[in-house]
Amino acid sequence: MVNWFKTLAKAIAHWWADFTLQTKLLAAATLVVSLIMSGLTFWAVNTIQQDARTNDTRFGSDLGLLLASNVAPLVAENNLTEVAQFSQRFYSNTSSVRYMLYADEAGQIFFGIPFWQPEVQTSLSIARRINLPENYAANSEIPMVRQHVSPDGEVTDVFIPLLYEGRYLGVLAIGTNPNPTVVASSNLTRDVTIAVFVSIWVMVILGAVSNALMITQPIKELSTGVKNIAAGNFKQRIDLPLSGELGELIFSFNEMAEKLESYDEQNIDELTAEKAKLETLVSTIADGAVLLDADLQVILVNPTARRIFGWEGVEVVGINILNQLPMAVKVELSRPLYQIASGERDSAEFRLTLSEPSDRTVRILLTTVVNQQRESIKGIAITIQDITREVELNEAKSQFISNVSHELRTPLFNIKTHIETLHDYGEELTETERREFLETANNETDRLARLVNDVLDLSRLESCRIYHFDSVDLSQAVEQTLRTYQLNARDKGIELVQEISRDLPSVLGNYDLLLQVFTNLVGNALKFTQPGGMVAIRAYLLPTTAINEHLHASANQIRIEVSDTGIGIDTEDQQAIFDRFFRVENRVHTLEGTGLGLSIVRNIVDKHHSFVHLVSEVGVGTTFWFDLAVFVEKPSVTDNLSLMDAISKSKTFVKRSPS
Repeated sequence: MVNWFKTLAKAIAHWWADFTLQTKLLAAATLVVSLIMSGLTFWAVNTIQQDARTNDTRFGSDLGLLLASNVAPLVAENNLTEVAQFSQRFYSNTSSVRYMLYADEAGQIFFGIPFWQPEVQTSLSIARRINLPENYAANSEIPMVRQHVSPDGEVTDVFIPLLYEGRYLGVLAIGTNPNPTVVASSNLTRDVTIAVFVSIWVMVILGAVSNALMITQPIKELSTGVKNIAAGNFKQRIDLPLSGELGELIFSFNEMAEKLESYDEQNIDELTAEKAKLETLVSTIADGAVLLDADLQVILVNPTARRIFGWEGVEVVGINILNQLPMAVKVELSRPLYQIASGERDSAEFRLTLSEPSDRTVRILLTTVVNQQRESIKGIAITIQDITREVELNEAKSQFISNVSHELRTPLFNIKTHIETLHDYGEELTETERREFLETANNETDRLARLVNDVLDLSRLESCRIYHFDSVDLSQAVEQTLRTYQLNARDKGIELVQEISRDLPSVLGNYDLLLQVFTNLVGNALKFTQPGGMVAIRAYLLPTTAINEHLHASANQIRIEVSDTGIGIDTEDQQAIFDRFFRVENRVHTLEGTGLGLSIVRNIVDKHHSFVHLVSEVGVGTTFWFDLAVFVEKPSVTDNLSLMDAISKSKTFVKRSPS
C-alpha cells in the first residue's frame, strides 16, 4: 500500500512538472479563488445560522416571558388544573414549542407537556427535577437560555422564573424548534458551494491534462531550442509533427536557425578582425581604458588600466569590475556605476588618490555606451588618466608662491633698514644722490609690500578657510573705499561718483572681503583712467524677473558695478585678466602692478557664491559687476545653503552688459 502511494506521488509530481508556468499559475489562481469563494460562502452560511440561533433564542425568551406572566398567578393560587389547561392550549396553538416544564422552588417538576409528571412516576416514586445554578433564585429576574442537540434536531431551552408579587414560585422551562426555512436555506447554500468547488477543480484538472498533452511538450522543445540558439548553437532544429499555429511556429524557428547559421559563417571572420583592431587601438592609447557590459562585467581592458589598478597577471575579463577594483575606487564608483547602468545618469567624473600598487592621483571618467539608435545602454566605458604629475606641479606652484612670499619679507626689511640708515647718515651723500636713492628704495619697498600682501591674500583665499557671512551695509563699504582714494583721485583729476540706491537692503557677505574687492577694483580703475576721467560705484536692487531665468527662487539680489572711463581692455586679454600674475600693462601701458588684484577679486566673489563679469572696450572704459544675495533675517541653515547653491549654479561665464 505504501509503495502504491509513493508511485502515485511520483507520477503526480512528474505530471505537474510538465505543466507550463501559465498553467500552474492558472491552477493556483483557481485554487485561491475557489477557496476564497468557498470560505465566504461558509462564512455567510455560518452567519445565517448564528443569526437564526439568535432569533430562536430571542423568540424563545419572549415566548417564555409571555407564558410565565400568564401562569404565575395561577401557580401562586396552586390552581394546577387551570395551569394545565392554559398550557395545553398554548402548546397546541404554537408549533415551534417542543416542550414545557414547570418546577417548584427546589427544582422538582410538577407538570410538563407533552407529559405530566405524575403520569411518569412509577411504583418506586421516581421524581424528576431541573438542576439549576445555586444562585439562580437570587438572580431569578433574568431568563436563562441554552441550546442543545437532540435526536430530533437542535432545541433552544429557555428557563423563565415564575414571579408573583415579588415572590419566587419556581421556574418555567420551554424548548423551541429552530426556524426550518433558515435551516433549509443554509443547508442548500452549503451543498451548492461544495458542488461548485468540485466542478471548478474537475474543469481545472481536465484543462491541465489537455494542456500537458497538446501544448506543454512542444513549448518545452521550443524553449530548449531557443536556449541553444542563444548559446550560439545555430545548428539546432526542432522536428515535431504538429499543425496549426504551433506547427507554423516550429517551421519559423527552423527557418530562423538556418539563416543565423549562414550569417554566422559569413561574418565570424569579419567580426574577429574588427575585434582585433579595437583591442589593438585600445592597448596603444596612453590613458587607461576599461569597457564593461550592462551587467558591469569587464569586456576589454588595456595595459595602462592594468598597470594603474594593479591587474598585471590577473584575469579580469568576464568578471564584475567591483570585485577587482581597489577598495578606495570601489567605494567611490559603486553607486555611479549602478546609476549609469540603470540609465539614471549618462556620465560621471572623479578624482581619486590610489595608494596601491603605488601612490598616484587619477581622474576617472565614466561614460555610457549606447546602441546606434541611442535607445538602450549596451555598456559603460571607463577612462583613467594619471594626473599625478599635474597634481605635483600644482603643489609645487603653491609651495613656490608660499616660499616667495616668505622670502620677500627679508629684502623688504633690509630695504627699509637701509632707508632709515640713509636718513640718519645721509650727510655724506649729495642731495641728488640721496633723493634718487631714497626714491628708488621707497618704490621697490612699496612694490615688494604690495606683492607680498597680494600673494598672502590670494593664498589665504584659495585655502580651505571658512569665512563668516553676515549682514553687510554696502553704503558704508563704498563710502570707506571712496574716502581712501579721495586724495589720489583729486591729485589725478579724476571724478569719483557714488550711485547707491536709496533704502538699499543689506547683503549677505563678509565686510572685510567686500571692502578688499572695492579697494582693488577702484584702485585699478584710478590707475588705468586718464586725468579728467570718471570712476563710478553703483549698487541697486535687481527686480525678481532680472535674476537668472534658470534660478527658481524668490530671493532678490543686489548688483554692484565699478565703472571707469579708462583705456579699456582688449578682447584677447579679457579671458586672462583674472589669472594670477597677468598684467595688462605689459601689452598696453607701462604702469606697474603685481598682477594679483583681479585674482583676489574673483576668489572673494566666488566665496560669496557669485561670479564677477566685465564689459570693456579699448579707449572707452571698463565695467566690472557682480551680484550678491540680499540678507534675510535669521534664515535657517538649510535655506541659506540651498539659496547659495542655486545662485552659484545660475551663474555663467558669458560676458554681458550690466544694464
